[in-house]
Amino acid sequence: MRSSTTMAAASIRPSVAAAGSAAFSASSGSGSGSGGYSTTHTSGSRGRNAASGGGSASGTQAALHMLPLYLRRIVKWRQMDLEYTAWLMLQLCTNPKLAYRHTTYHKQTHNQWARDDPAFVVICSALVSFSATAYCIAFGYSVWHSLLTVLSAVVVDFLLLGVAIGTAGWLLSNKYLRASVPGGHAHAVEQHVEWLYAFDVHCNAYFPLFLLLHVLQYFLLPLLLSGGFIGCLVSNALYAVALAYYHYVTFLGYNALPFLEHTELFLYPIGVLALLAPLSLLSGFNPSVFVLRVYFGSS
Repeated sequence: MRSSTTMAAASIRPSVAAAGSAAFSASSGSGSGSGGYSTTHTSGSRGRNAASGGGSASGTQAALHMLPLYLRRIVKWRQMDLEYTAWLMLQLCTNPKLAYRHTTYHKQTHNQWARDDPAFVVICSALVSFSATAYCIAFGYSVWHSLLTVLSAVVVDFLLLGVAIGTAGWLLSNKYLRASVPGGHAHAVEQHVEWLYAFDVHCNAYFPLFLLLHVLQYFLLPLLLSGGFIGCLVSNALYAVALAYYHYVTFLGYNALPFLEHTELFLYPIGVLALLAPLSLLSGFNPSVFVLRVYFGSS
């Protein structure tokens, strides 16, 4: 009887131990389940925060990496759209509003306002170098002096001055011309003018000015340097039209951005030119003679 009782007790102990182990596992599982929900919820919230932070970080990284990519593409002619650049240059002289209408298309397709193709800058630099070379030949410069003049025209007059003007327009438009978000909507996307777009605006406005003050002026040199009233009149008219058109195309560039307001500010210099041009003519000031004297010492 005692041995049977002992065997029954021995058979009960494993059952009780198994039941206790199962109960402990169940309680541990439920505890880890609630803890698992909390962990999942926390990791999900962290994932959302990381995603939002990653979104702004990726936007910043894209802005930082756009300029080096732009510079790398300068030496890769096959990646440049020369046909579109030629079309754009033609439109900037004949129908600049149509040229800037394509800025909206570029924003929709590339998610940035600025051009990612350096073909426009490369072609303008080449044209400026050819023009400076022609002027050096016309005024009998030596090879060394001509080389310095060409480098100065491209690097200083076109690129560095363009960077300075583009930076000024970029700062002015972002600080003073951005429209406030209507109703202070918390989820509205706040947009900014890209620096490269401001530089594009300057380059676009520079090209028609280049054609007038570099190319056309070159062929009019005998008249402009004649020293008579007609030469002075043509020179003042040429510079007034070129500078006024430059500011008009600049205005169209910033006016194409829907988040900017009061962009007519860029038209104000045209009024100043309208006042100064008659005074310059009455005083006998010849802008062509002045500019050529600065560059080439011509009288």
